[in-house]
Parts: sequence; C-alpha cells; structure tokens
Amino acid sequence: MSQEYGLLKRESDWAVIAQFFHSRNGVGEVDIRSLSSTKQLIQYELFPLGDSCVLIRLGTTINEDTHKIVIAVTRLLQNNDIVGINDIVPAFASVAIHYNPVQVWKSRRREEAGHETIYDTMCTRLNQLLSKLTLDGISNSNDNQKIIRIPVCYGGEYGPDLGAVAEHCGRTESEVISLHSSGSYLVYMIGFAPAFPYLGGMPKRIATPRRGTPRTVTPAGSVGIAGEQTGIYPIATPGGWQIIGRTPIELFRPHHDQPSLLEAGDRIVFVPITEEQFEGWFSTENEVAPIV
Repeated sequence: MSQEYGLLKRESDWAVIAQFFHSRNGVGEVDIRSLSSTKQLIQYELFPLGDSCVLIRLGTTINEDTHKIVIAVTRLLQNNDIVGINDIVPAFASVAIHYNPVQVWKSRRREEAGHETIYDTMCTRLNQLLSKLTLDGISNSNDNQKIIRIPVCYGGEYGPDLGAVAEHCGRTESEVISLHSSGSYLVYMIGFAPAFPYLGGMPKRIATPRRGTPRTVTPAGSVGIAGEQTGIYPIATPGGWQIIGRTPIELFRPHHDQPSLLEAGDRIVFVPITEEQFEGWFSTENEVAPIV
C-alpha cells in the first residue's frame, strides 16, 4: 500500500520524500534489466508502479511457462529477506513488490549511497537477487507443486445455471459436468476478492458468456463459468458468472495463518459429489486433501 506522506513529520522523512521523487529515469520510463541468455538466466523488466512499488514484468502472455518463472521469482523473494519489502504479489506474467520507502532509505549500504532515488536502490537489490535465477533451475521448480481436490455439487440448488450452460454449448448437463471436472486447473493468481483463484485449463467446449443480469448475491463456494474462465467465489458477493455448482470447502479462512486455501502455482481438481455428500460434509468435518 502506498505511503501517506502527509503524515510524515520528521525532517529526515521529508528528505526521503525529496530524494524519492527525483528520479533520473523520469516519470513512467522503464528501468530494463535484460540478462544474457548464454547462461540461461531469466529476462525481465522493472517498472515503477506508483510511489512505493516495483513491478517485475516477466512476460507479455498468459501461459504456463511464464507462470513457472513468476512462481520461481516469488519464492526466491519470499525466501530472501530484502529490507523494506512489505508485500509480494504474483500475477499472470509479473510480480509486484510493495515496499516502505523510509525503511529502504534507512537501510541503504555504503555502496548504495550514490543512488539518486529509493526506486534505484530497490531495483539494485532486486537485480542482485534475480541474477541468481536460471531457467534450468526453474524447469524443476514445480516438483513439489500442490494438487488439491475441490469437491463440487453440480446443478440443482447449488448450480442453478448448469442448464443454461448446457443449452448454450449444445451439450447435456452430464457432459458439462464431465468436461468441467476433467483434468486439472492451474491457479495463476489470487485476486478480485479475498482468496478468489484465477484458473487456467477449462475446456473451451463449455465456454459460456456471463449472465445478462448479475446476481446481487452469489453464495460463497459457488463455482462459475464466465467466457473461457472458471472460478470459485470464496465469499458471498455480487457476480455475473454462470453458476454450475458449489463446493463446501472454505477458500477464505481469515482465522488461519494462510487465509487463502489456494496459492498461485497450485493445481486443483474438481471432484463431483452428490447433494447428500455436500450436506453431510459439515457434520463429518471432512478436510480437503492434497493428491499425492
């Protein structure tokens, strides 16, 4: 989150602000760090994103190869303590690094004293770390990828739009369920609402446009389709996706150390269950379990 500079009172803090806003690159210009491919190092670009964030752009398209690099960069940053970083947010083809400018300024080392801006210091530190990451290392970085089963009760009360999806696609409801629950889905990122997973891998044969009129409330756990996307509503919220089922699993768990059940880089498998299994889920204290 951006710093509220109007609240800074100390003279040293105002010096930080003055230093921060005098960028030699100019507003909106790109700070490019493209690494040589001779050692199969990753290629990336650094951009200022607001006044206290660096965006690491790792590609321009949404695909699994780029996503592997996103996850590897995220884990590298999480496992190394860079002073001042307060949040690391992976997305489809980038990673946003949110930082506290005052903390970064105060932690500058002697060799960083000549930097004109705090942004320069953050870029230098990121470059030093990212220069260690090779494509060879990334190729095996998903060996410990989690695959999580998500039970779904399709149709009926829990999937009121299943019939509409089947009609749009020229298929039976059973065929839609079979196609939707086949294979596995990659969690590209978490966003929109707390713990909402952006998934890749839905068969295009069941792609269906959003509803003409969004619902004012879509229940938590609802599994929906919107165009070529599918997703799960972690909390009750307005929404226009075609709801084809519901899971009894809690995706947003604010009482846990990790509030989101799913993380970028996970894979999920949808497992059809009956209404009886759905209703009995809460009484038997079932737990979602990784597939080994």
